[in-house]
Amino acid sequence: MGKRQSQPKNLTAAEQADKFDLYQRSVQTPEHEVEFFEQAYREAYNRKPITLREDFCGTFAVCCEWAKSSKRRTAIGVDLCSETLQWGRDHNLALLTSEQQQRVRLLEQDVRDGNTEPVDVLAAQNFSFWIFKTRREVIEYFKTARSHLAERGIMVMDMMGGGECYTERHTDKRTIKKGKKGFAYHWTQESFNPITADASFSISFKFPDGSKLKRAFEYHWRFWTIPEVREMLAEAGFRETQVYWERENEEDPQLDGGWYRCGAADSDPSWICYIVAIK
Repeated sequence: MGKRQSQPKNLTAAEQADKFDLYQRSVQTPEHEVEFFEQAYREAYNRKPITLREDFCGTFAVCCEWAKSSKRRTAIGVDLCSETLQWGRDHNLALLTSEQQQRVRLLEQDVRDGNTEPVDVLAAQNFSFWIFKTRREVIEYFKTARSHLAERGIMVMDMMGGGECYTERHTDKRTIKKGKKGFAYHWTQESFNPITADASFSISFKFPDGSKLKRAFEYHWRFWTIPEVREMLAEAGFRETQVYWERENEEDPQLDGGWYRCGAADSDPSWICYIVAIK
């Protein structure tokens, strides 16, 4: 008798999941980013930005949204990871028209290497520059970023903070979509060293069938504060920095209430803001 054929294994939702797709659906809102870049640039120079450079661009969804937002706009995405860039080509760039695709340029390199044509807006989102753990490294990067800006240019980066960001094993859990095709997003503070400010975070996903995609993404950063970053931007040559805090939507606190410049804010266990550096 021949050997009995094994039955095909039923894959769990986690085994079938695409981590980059889950990340984009959980973390990124490209339309909002483009809207904020326009606001920050208008408030700095009273005009509309045309050119964008997205450092640490990953799947460069923001670059693609930028190209879609106007026929005049061009975007440059810079990242070291070939796998992530290729996913973006297959799933984000492929959705654009051929004319829009021609206005998106990708560079697989260190954000501190090489040079590109000057841009109106340079974005370093998702706390990505925190990978640089010394003042020297950050200032070097900020100087390079400034050199990539047009005479009227801004650099945009987001920041986070609050007590929960320092509490080891604290997990922020959010349900992204309910039902069989839904999933939960878990952002976990893995560790924090108060002496060095070294911090590790991870992103995991949980599915309705009980399966989990643990630590799909891991980050090992220096936890920088707003005053430190503003001081380093000044040392790098930026003439002005502004902090943008989120305004609460009075009708529905769960909705975005918009962003405004401020010099003081209420303490909060977990907050996110923007720093905009003006060349």
